[in-house]
Amino acid sequence: MATDLFSEHVYQPLAARMRPIVLEDYLGQDHILGEGKPLREAIISQHLHSMIFWGPPGVGKTSLARLIAETCDAQFLTLSAVMAGVKDIREAVKKAEEVLPLGKKTILFVDEVHRFNKAQQDAFLPFVENGTFIFIGATTENPAFELNNALLSRAKVYVMKSLENHDLIQLLDNALGNIESGLGSLELDISEDSKQHLVEAADGDARRVLNSLELAAEMAASKNTRHIDNQMLEDILTGTPRRFDKGGDYFYDQISALHKAVRGSSPDAAVYWFCRMVDGGCDPLYIARRAVRMASEDIGNADPRALQLALNAWETQERLGSPEGELAIAQALIYMACAPKSNASYVALKRAQKFVREGKTEDVPVHLRNAPTKLAKSMGHGADYNYAHDTTDAYIPGENYLPESIKNQHFYEPVPRGLESKISEKLAYYRQLNEKSEWQRYSDDSEDQD
Repeated sequence: MATDLFSEHVYQPLAARMRPIVLEDYLGQDHILGEGKPLREAIISQHLHSMIFWGPPGVGKTSLARLIAETCDAQFLTLSAVMAGVKDIREAVKKAEEVLPLGKKTILFVDEVHRFNKAQQDAFLPFVENGTFIFIGATTENPAFELNNALLSRAKVYVMKSLENHDLIQLLDNALGNIESGLGSLELDISEDSKQHLVEAADGDARRVLNSLELAAEMAASKNTRHIDNQMLEDILTGTPRRFDKGGDYFYDQISALHKAVRGSSPDAAVYWFCRMVDGGCDPLYIARRAVRMASEDIGNADPRALQLALNAWETQERLGSPEGELAIAQALIYMACAPKSNASYVALKRAQKFVREGKTEDVPVHLRNAPTKLAKSMGHGADYNYAHDTTDAYIPGENYLPESIKNQHFYEPVPRGLESKISEKLAYYRQLNEKSEWQRYSDDSEDQD
């Protein structure tokens, strides 16, 4: 069973009092703690190693670290990278060294480890290396970006997931008979529907669901009742934000999902991820700017109206704000998701950039050069240039606008979708004219030689 909630005389939040002390009471993370999983076996056998727990808030990172220390009868030391420095690390090392002769292990748990700078992270390395303590770090940020390679090479990273609803329901049931108030221990009356409401509002966060339950219990106690009704929950949960980290992994994962939904022609997914990001606190203008990118990268000339619609949505958000601007952005995203797709412009740009970067610097052909002065004209700049608008179709077969050495180089290849199918036909027609013109010029040169 969980810890005795009333053994502490000093008040602790319900979330802290409900921490499990045995592995069987730990909820969630079956992908790393299920039967036969390496981490579970390491804990049971007490063959521990340094590790990093990476996951969102409230999924049990601290609880698991404490449980490991309890199960393995190890000294548990904790640092918060928000407040600690190298001096605190030295103090932890000293405490760990004191129990080493007694054959006792020490677990040093560092919360928010990504907040330590490089020098502070490096300070752990020799003591992790020589076994002074077993290092367990917890982070909500991607360790590959935030932690030193040297530290990562000495610690196994375990990815922890948001808790499933059934885990949170179980947690609620475990906690319901263990709520303290001014009335003493309350056996609360709460419907299954209200439990589900609490769980959904928690968004996979165990700490959030327990804090909400504790607030509801306090409200019930103030009204001298054991019943938690939906009105109480509405008062408590109003304004509770969804999980979202501006500039972090969740942020980029969600904008990636939105972009891929548009590219994959799924208007439902596009508007869903848009709403998820706005609901989490993302600035709609950021999404509007990204929509402009999507319009060029994934739709391009297959439907040029998409770019204009995206720009219009951006301007609407800037001028009117929410909710009118959000509607315009949603309209643009839905239109783009339904539009024909082409990345031909994007691919052409990348090809040309690579070609220019890796190739030699070609001179501008003389007939294409500017001739603003008499000297330039005397050097032949612009001579023999044919003005396309002087022809019937505004096209001159055989005219070359690239340096002579790369005149047959192609970067833009339209796709057979939307407007680009028409563009493809037109370019194919022009190439036929060019080939005919080239053949004619070759024939004329042969006759001149005869």
